[in-house]
Amino acid sequence: MSEATLAGLKVDREILTESVRANYDFIVCGGGAAGCVVARRLAENPEVSVLLIEAGGSDRVPSVVDSTQWMWNIGTERDWGFKAEPSPTVNGRTPLLPMGKVLGGGSSVNGSVWARGHKHDFDNWAEAAGDAAWNYESVLAIYRRVEDWQGPKDAHRRGTGGLLNILQPENPIPLVAGLIEGAKAIGIPYVDDMNGAAMEGEGGCGLPNVLVQDGNQRVSMAATYIHPYMDRPNLAVLLCAEITRLEISGKRVTGVSFVRRGRSYTVSADKEVVLSLGAINTPKLLMLSGIGDEQHLRAHGIKVVQHLPGVGKNFQDHILLAGCCFEYITPEPPRNNAAEFVFIAKSDPSLKTPDLMPVLEETPFGSEVTAQQFDLPVGPASAWTLAPGLARPDSRGEVRLASANPFDKALIHANFLGTETDMRAMVRCVEMCREIGNSIFCTPYRKREVMPGPLQGLEMENFIRNAAGTYFHQSCTAKMGRDDMSVVDGALKVYGIEGLRIADASIMPQITTGNTMAPTVIIGERAAEIIAAHHGFAAVAKAS
Repeated sequence: MSEATLAGLKVDREILTESVRANYDFIVCGGGAAGCVVARRLAENPEVSVLLIEAGGSDRVPSVVDSTQWMWNIGTERDWGFKAEPSPTVNGRTPLLPMGKVLGGGSSVNGSVWARGHKHDFDNWAEAAGDAAWNYESVLAIYRRVEDWQGPKDAHRRGTGGLLNILQPENPIPLVAGLIEGAKAIGIPYVDDMNGAAMEGEGGCGLPNVLVQDGNQRVSMAATYIHPYMDRPNLAVLLCAEITRLEISGKRVTGVSFVRRGRSYTVSADKEVVLSLGAINTPKLLMLSGIGDEQHLRAHGIKVVQHLPGVGKNFQDHILLAGCCFEYITPEPPRNNAAEFVFIAKSDPSLKTPDLMPVLEETPFGSEVTAQQFDLPVGPASAWTLAPGLARPDSRGEVRLASANPFDKALIHANFLGTETDMRAMVRCVEMCREIGNSIFCTPYRKREVMPGPLQGLEMENFIRNAAGTYFHQSCTAKMGRDDMSVVDGALKVYGIEGLRIADASIMPQITTGNTMAPTVIIGERAAEIIAAHHGFAAVAKAS
């Protein structure tokens, strides 16, 4: 990212004040994709005060602003540095679980893919919540309002004039045309919009929707929702502040406590607290504050405020394999978001909803095991990877406390590939990716197949267990619903607790079919609508 581009960023992207008031009307905990949306929408009412608290620092750094550099944020101070607990389902490995720790959260460090989810996803959410406002047609109305779609016209499904600049990658690497033809050859049709009719039916292949502008400049939720509002007197944005507990009086949340630069604070919320800490830290904070499974809380000496056994349960993540990798004949540097091809398909024709979602990684991509085993080429332009991905895993994991110390990371039992159905789907996905990558259409861009090669049976399953990791889409650990394991209702209120809602990917009853940033923005928009209606605010304008 050039110095000129960085210099052109507004000064108000930096937080200069150290002052923290004793109370605000609303406290939004977590400045990720949903938290930025909620804070902005609430602050659009000048009569209320809003505090947004983010544990990470500023997003005004080149590796955030330049969308092609997203992978280089992994393992830095902009990543929480989570790992899954060892599991036999991945041969005892502890896969990394990167999660954004920076203003904008995952939207500041991810691959910038805007994947809205399948029709069935939202209809299932509405059924779980008992609330039609979560169904597909209702969600489409929100998408139309927030999008400024630059692609093929589709008045029913796509919006223009909204906050979010969404387009298809411009001038993608030549390989993409070969991948499209290779996918078509095995029965996956090309579609001109991966978020159009394809996500109401059988899927397809093509260019992903991406959140970029002016070449490679990232369009994050921080840049879009928060930066233009940082000069508003009713919005305070506090960076580098880690929340340690919810303050609770009886059954009502009254505020939060946090630590910032070695100093402890407690701030009150006169109206509500909204948790948007993500699917790992949201259940962690609930449990630290006495909301969760009573047996687990008591084991850590935590006083039980509300027994909710579903807190931390139902962990889901899309599984992404570090393979299939092919060495280039002629090196090709990544362009745009470095992930310019995707397909959505079914591993079994009898399935109601597509369950596979491979993505192109325009670099060599291996796990800590497979990278050594297969001697991956060196350098980001040396190879490309069609990474198999599982969109609808049957495996379920869990987030648990390591201790009552708020600075100890939670224990994450991801349970990747914990079911036979997930393994069968991934085997089929690898087969499809290999067939596309080895097709005649990709011959000009393929010197050799680096991995996995024509493995069969247990050898292929072993490769998959060694290659399996996260798609960066941790979700579902405080699910919305009406059963005994649900944590929030359709209005995102935590059961049994007043003054507390959750708005992030943890409330998903089931993970969506596709990258989770766009549905998480929808959750933030829905939360703001619900809160505004509850407190008598005016609805947001279409393009505001």
